[in-house]
Parts: sequence; structure tokens; C-alpha cells
Amino acid sequence: MPGTTDARDVGPTARDAARALTRAASAGWAGLRWYVRQVMGDDAYRTYVAHERSAHPDREPLSERAFWREHYAEQDRNPGSRCC
Repeated sequence: MPGTTDARDVGPTARDAARALTRAASAGWAGLRWYVRQVMGDDAYRTYVAHERSAHPDREPLSERAFWREHYAEQDRNPGSRCC
């Protein structure tokens, strides 16, 4: 019928806009997730190991348990600006 639209008649611009919106939302969510993980310290050990392997390949990185023990001991020695 003339004058009626079918869902398949949606032009490429509408589909492109929907894909762009989906990509932007995904990128925003990924950025927010990264930020929260950094603030909470979730990636601290992984970052430490990556640094040790690239900057000091001749020495073995600390175990995760030893890393956190040292990390918290360092925070106690040098509190810096934190609330507690």
C-alpha cells in the first residue's frame, strides 16, 4: 500500500544512528567501569605485575598476598590525603 511504512524500510541513516548510539553507550559504560575499578583499586595488582614484567624482567613479582600486604603497609607509613 502506498503511504505505509514497513520496519524494513528504515533507511541506513536511522540504523547508523542507532549503531552510533549503541557504541557511544557501550564506550560510556566501559569508561565508567574503568574509572570505578581504578578508584577502588581492583586493577592495582594486575598493573603492578605488568609494570614489573616490563620494567624489571629479571626479578619475580611479589605474590598477590605479599603485594597487598606491602600496599597497605605503605599506606599506613604515608597516609597522604585520605579520609580514614
